[in-house]
Parts: sequence; structure tokens; C-alpha cells
Amino acid sequence: MQRTKINTVLKLTASSRLITVKGWVRTFRSNRFIALNDGSTIHNLQIVVDFEKMPAEILKRITTGACISVLGHLANSQGQGQAVELVAQNIEILGDSDPEKFPLQPKKHSLEFLRENAHLRFRTNTFGAIFRVRNVLAFGIHEFFQEKGFVYIHSPIITSSDAEGAGETFRVTNFDLNNLPKDELGRVDFQQDFFGKNTNLTVSGQLEAELGAMAFSEVYTFGPTFRAENSNTTRHLAEFWMIEPEMAFYNLNDNMDLAEEMLKYVIKNALTKCADDIEFLSKRLLEEEQQKPLAERSEMNLVEKLNFCLNNSFERITYTQAIEILKESNHNKKKKFQYLVNEWGVDLQSEHERYLVEKHFKKPVILTDYPKKIKAFYMRQNDDGQTVRAMDILFPGIGEIVGGSQREERLEKLTQRMNEMQIPTHELNWYLDTRRFGTCEHAGFGLGFERLVLFVTGMTNIRDVIPFARTPKNCEF
Repeated sequence: MQRTKINTVLKLTASSRLITVKGWVRTFRSNRFIALNDGSTIHNLQIVVDFEKMPAEILKRITTGACISVLGHLANSQGQGQAVELVAQNIEILGDSDPEKFPLQPKKHSLEFLRENAHLRFRTNTFGAIFRVRNVLAFGIHEFFQEKGFVYIHSPIITSSDAEGAGETFRVTNFDLNNLPKDELGRVDFQQDFFGKNTNLTVSGQLEAELGAMAFSEVYTFGPTFRAENSNTTRHLAEFWMIEPEMAFYNLNDNMDLAEEMLKYVIKNALTKCADDIEFLSKRLLEEEQQKPLAERSEMNLVEKLNFCLNNSFERITYTQAIEILKESNHNKKKKFQYLVNEWGVDLQSEHERYLVEKHFKKPVILTDYPKKIKAFYMRQNDDGQTVRAMDILFPGIGEIVGGSQREERLEKLTQRMNEMQIPTHELNWYLDTRRFGTCEHAGFGLGFERLVLFVTGMTNIRDVIPFARTPKNCEF
């Protein structure tokens, strides 16, 4: 008989009609009640077993973690928490589980323990909820841009460019590392490598997306990016996913409008389609908050925080205004900031960004017009010669979630800036061609997808919102 998913079963009413469900055993109580989950919902389906009619050898094999198929009919539940339960007529063991060795016993496990058993953590309530939310967020991104007529561009994963000149890239080669070919000067001869040049995993699809925007007007990329930053913080991954739209004929204001609209769209979509999962994660976060000192607890629960972003227009201020607010704040004067704000031109830290959002404006904030010395070469320079048309969107609890800018469309200004930053123009000649042949005003932004998932799920470690985390000294699976 065809399988019915548990999320569908839980919406049905009692009936004598036989149905089949399949899933993994969460618990088996008193040889009578099985809690079964198939991943389609955070809720388990209670299976009622008549242990006098069920073969003893089958009952013995129904253990936590086992995979089973159950044929039965739905009856009104006598217990709390579910409207219906499945009265088992027949149970088939699809895959046994050794109860002595299965790591996920029916108790609360720490996140660190689950990271150590990441190959099984999908089966827990917490990670089931996280990755169902991630799925809906990813699909919502595509829905948003597709409804607006954007063209989805697959930017390359292997590239010869370092989009921001950071130098923290993973090299791609098929050389025998024990026998590297050298040129006359003793340097590695990349001309003999597979691509005939030095190549790396991409840190951004932006530059390639700009090429698409100069033909299709509006494009977006959504793919993996890589950064070889030797950082073990809760905010860094070596492999992560980026959404990077690029739009011809957009200025900075258009760019901010689109980014705000996109964030509100996908958050609302998740609240609607993942209500049960987000409610579970909200309760989990509340339990965590209770363990913190009163002064460190968040003023909003997860659902309130998400609605906070939906119900407020994002405050738009310049970097210069933000610096003045921070300099004059009691936090700064009383030295409560770890990094004190004393002068214009400093790069803002997460604590500063969160202060602006959570304490000062009490709404999401978009900062614009940053000093050009702390921003990338491709951002359009303002007439003051000191700032660029950059924008960062700041969210409560997380700080920067989106970074973008109006791009520098003027060839002379762009090449001048590249020379100042010692970025070889000959290596990006193809990029400069977009300014030589039919240039126009254009803009774009980047959204780190894992940061979005962090925000919507309320998790605090970025390793918990990507299926398989790649970090320094860690590349399992």
C-alpha cells in the first residue's frame, strides 16, 4: 500500500480505512505506544500497538532509531497532544537499530554533542525544524526573484578572480603536490596546471552576475561560496551559500528598497509555512534565555523578533550619522563597548550594529555611505571623495545580514580605485569591458544565506544551520 506522509495523516480524521506510514521510531513506551516521525513535520504520530496480537519477535525489534512501516487505521486519540492516532494492524521492520549503540536516546542532547554526531542530528526535533525552515527560506528566495522576472544565473564555483581582493581563497589544482613544476625563477608554474593559470574556489558570484545584469537587466545568483579564513567563531564557515542579485538601472535607493522587500517576503513566507517549527524553536530559545543572567536576556522571543522586522520600515541613516550616535551613546561613554568608537573611519563591529538596531532605533537599520577605505573597489564613489555608495542592513541579534552597494559604472573611476588598491586591471579586463561597452547605473547586494537562517531559527552558531559544516580542521562526510 502507498505510503502516506505523517504531516498529511495528522490532518485527517478517524476512519476505518487502512493507511500505511513509514518512519523512524522516536520512542516505544510500555510495549504499546510508538512515537513515529518521518521528517515531514516536527510532530510525531502515535502508533497504538496491541502487544498481545503483535509477534514478540517484532516487538523486540521496535527500538529507538529503528525504521518501520505500519499498516493501520486512524482512531480518535485518547491522549493529549494529538487528535488522532494510528491503531496498528501490521508492523514491518525496515531497518533495525541497536538501542545500546544508537547515540540519540530519547532525552535532551547538547548542541555540541549533536555537532559531534552531525550525521544523525537531522533526526532530532531541533535540527528537523531548522532544516525544514532552511528549505522554505531557500525556495522563498527563488519565488521572490522569479515573481519579479529576475534571471537565475549559475555563477562559477571555480574562478581565477578574488572578487574582493581578500586573498583568503582555496586554490584549485590537479598538480601532484609532491612534485610541483617550477618556472625559471623557482616559482610554481601554473601554466602547466589544468586551467593554465592560478585558480581558486569562488568567494562571490557578484562580478559574474554583473555581466548578466548588463544583458538581462535583473539577475540573481544563489550558490556556494568559499573563504579560507582560519576562524573558529560561531559566525564563520569555510563553505557557505550566498544570494547575490545584480540590477541594471538601479541606484542605491532602489537597491535598499529591493533588499528590504526581499527580507520581509522570505521571513513572512517562513512564518506562514513553518509555523509549527518556528514555534518549537521559539520555545527552545526561551528555555536557553532562562539560563542567562537577566541583563543578557533578549527583550523579544523569536516570533516577536521576526514580526518586529516585518512590521517596521527599516531606518535609513548614513555611516557618519551612525558614528555620531555611537560616539555620544552612554554605552560608549561608560565604556560598555568592547571596541570604543572614537573617530570617523573605523569599521563597525557587531556590538555597534546591534546597539543601533536594538537600543537606539529599536527597528532594523540600513547604514549607507561608508568610508571608501574600508569597502571594496567596485563600489561607486561619492562626490566627497571620502565615501562610497555602500549599504549594510542590520538586524536584531545578528548585526549585518545584507551588504551591498551601487556599483561604480565609470571606467576611469573604477580603474583608478583598482590601481589604488593594487588590484591588477589586466586580470579583470573582462569585468572592465562592462564599463567600456554600454555601461549604465547599476547596483546589487549579497545576503549570506546561513545568517538569514540563523536569524529566522534563533540559533546562535552558524554550524547549526548548514547541513554539513566546513570549518578549520573539520571536513567530515
